[in-house]
Amino acid sequence: MTTASPILSGLRQRCGACGEGRLFSAYLKLNEACPHCGRDMRAADTADGPAFFVGFGVLIITAPFLFLIPMSPLPPTLKAGAIIALGGVITGLSMWLLPVAKGILLNLQLHHKAGQAEFERKDG
Repeated sequence: MTTASPILSGLRQRCGACGEGRLFSAYLKLNEACPHCGRDMRAADTADGPAFFVGFGVLIITAPFLFLIPMSPLPPTLKAGAIIALGGVITGLSMWLLPVAKGILLNLQLHHKAGQAEFERKDG
């Protein structure tokens, strides 16, 4: 059995080992094991990594609009509406990308057997 690409599987929110089983049982609730191949998913912990990458990427994409809208020659009510709409776009884009980023990082951690750092102590 060949292993699936961890990045492509993460984009599809599927198991990185078999490429078939779903990673999440709910929006961001991780399955304890792959429903298809049984791979243990509890070994990986993405922590705040996906939120950081998604937040940073969405900021890069939308930040210019946060500067351009207030400087535009629109009436104040349209400016306020545009800022509110931009807030909706930022929220929607973040909510859409967060499971994808979590799936990719989780699959990469499991694929590379990433673990917590351990340091050897040199005595003497």
